[in-house]
Amino acid sequence: MENKKPLSPHIHIYKWHISSLVSISHRITGIINIIAITFICLLASLLIFGESNYDFINLFLSSLIGKFLILGLTWSFSFQILSEIRHLIMDLGYGFELRTTKITGLIVIFGSIILTVVFYLMGRNFF
Repeated sequence: MENKKPLSPHIHIYKWHISSLVSISHRITGIINIIAITFICLLASLLIFGESNYDFINLFLSSLIGKFLILGLTWSFSFQILSEIRHLIMDLGYGFELRTTKITGLIVIFGSIILTVVFYLMGRNFF
């Protein structure tokens, strides 16, 4: 007797929402940020061992991969901060209406991109 029913029928009919995207991205960026902070601490600890390590770190961060990594981490931290602010507001009991969750989700997504651009421009001394 083989059961032909799908195990998870909700997967086939589930419709994605902004809140789902923000929630999953929040968890992913949290993991990325933990790894990034560990990496930054390791790089900082290398500086204790001399100037040659500083040159290596500077060379790496000046490369295309290093700049991409810095830009990606800037977005990741910006996203995480805005998402945490959203969660704090929801912990206070506000923002549970469907329209409000969509708006705050979009603010987190686009706000993190805007913050990343602002930090990039600040780093390039445009401000």
